Amino acid sequence: MSRLVARIFLISKQSRAGLPMLSRRSIPAFIRPVHTSGGLKSLTRYDETTDWQKKLTPEQYVVTRESGTEVPFSGIYLNHHEVGMYHCVCCDSPLFSSESKYDSGTGWPAFKEAHGTWERDESHSSITRRPDNSLGSASTECDAHLGHVFEDGPDPTGQRFCINSVALNFKPRESNKPKENDDN
Repeated sequence: MSRLVARIFLISKQSRAGLPMLSRRSIPAFIRPVHTSGGLKSLTRYDETTDWQKKLTPEQYVVTRESGTEVPFSGIYLNHHEVGMYHCVCCDSPLFSSESKYDSGTGWPAFKEAHGTWERDESHSSITRRPDNSLGSASTECDAHLGHVFEDGPDPTGQRFCINSVALNFKPRESNKPKENDDN
């Protein structure tokens, strides 16, 4: 409803000012606002000069910058069982520990909670949830679109973070082996 009111206000303001009225079709898709609220800012920590198409692979770009989804059962981290931390491919923030990963059978890596979560408090994690009506769930984001959150996960959280592999970089946990001394 607020979009409709804002759009009507914009059209009436333009027609009074003698400006040509803008139709949704006359504005290129890449510059259309996603929302009309002026209070929301971009999720990215990067400035507008970041060239994401040069920084990311084409598949990473589609998933993280355009909210795409990789093909199910195709991601490199789907059957990955090494101990470590999964980081955002765009901002390198730690997102999910390998300890919270589980096999959901859905075709994407699944995690029961985000790194930094205490019970259901995600205020210390690097993720942000955004409404997403396409799947009836919340979109999971960091500096990039990562995947979606569903309420059909395992205990204790009951959540399933369904994440695209291409949105992640894995960093293995450093072993506890003593470092060799080069002073021989």
